[in-house]
Amino acid sequence: MLVRVGVDESIDPSLLVEFPDEAQLVRIPENPDRQYEIDFWVAAMPPRILRRQWPYLTGVKVIQAPWAGVDTLLGLFPPDVILCDGRGVHEIPTAEWAVAVILAMQKCLPFFMSMQSIGKWAQGQQAQQNDASLPTKIKDPPAPIRDVAGTTILIVGYGSIGQAVEARLTPFWTRFLRVARNPREGVVSVNQLDDLLGQADTVLLTAPLTSETRGMIDARRIGKMKQGALLVNASRGALVDTKALLQALQAKRIRAALDVTDPEPLPPDHPLWKAPNLLLTPHVGGDSENFMARAFQLVREQVIRMVRGEALLNVVTGEY
Repeated sequence: MLVRVGVDESIDPSLLVEFPDEAQLVRIPENPDRQYEIDFWVAAMPPRILRRQWPYLTGVKVIQAPWAGVDTLLGLFPPDVILCDGRGVHEIPTAEWAVAVILAMQKCLPFFMSMQSIGKWAQGQQAQQNDASLPTKIKDPPAPIRDVAGTTILIVGYGSIGQAVEARLTPFWTRFLRVARNPREGVVSVNQLDDLLGQADTVLLTAPLTSETRGMIDARRIGKMKQGALLVNASRGALVDTKALLQALQAKRIRAALDVTDPEPLPPDHPLWKAPNLLLTPHVGGDSENFMARAFQLVREQVIRMVRGEALLNVVTGEY
């Protein structure tokens, strides 16, 4: 079975190796000026290029997104086209990002880096002035530096990324609570989220953005979190009510580490930029120098499956 595989012309040729003989690679320019007939399309990045290319493609049966979250792609394509997400491609970098920011926030690294930038030798006791979430002020050890060991981490959206984070944090002697849409052994239903929020020292969001998860962390649920708890969003900004989060940060009720925001990109004058106890990165949690290699490993697997008439991986049904 011949499978015509459409890929953006910017893709490095070194990534387009080890495809089966039955695969015919078709390079698609960023701004096409003619029609291209393909069977399998590797959706271009960023989405603005994807939208330019799509009107010039015919015969598409399968679209493979090279990233995990496909909320921005839903509704763009006819229902008879199979959409597959890139689940598994981002597990390593996103899990490492989550571990990095949890450690950074527990050890006050953003504060000490800000002191480094102005050449000030600031000890932890001075950092206490930037963090009202701890009720005591002590000199030895310096406050408000916290341990990760012995803390409880609530993973909201316990899928492949949540599992990868847990695997990396388990050696830190942490306790895990797990929430997912579909409960199973060791994982409870999202209906129990309200009961668990108050038990967690860190709340990690790795759920997809859907009509059910949009705004799920609102003022009411933030109010259920522990004083000084850390909210980590490695998913989509719209899972969190930005106004409620901002108010909680400004009141120094909780701390946060965000790789995603709502709106995104965050406007230069947005008050989140100056919110206390916040570590903010510009949606780079899933980025890695090895990202494209992992993405095209999945693409090759999918094309082989299509050639053989086998079931595809990561088929999106409904909203994810």
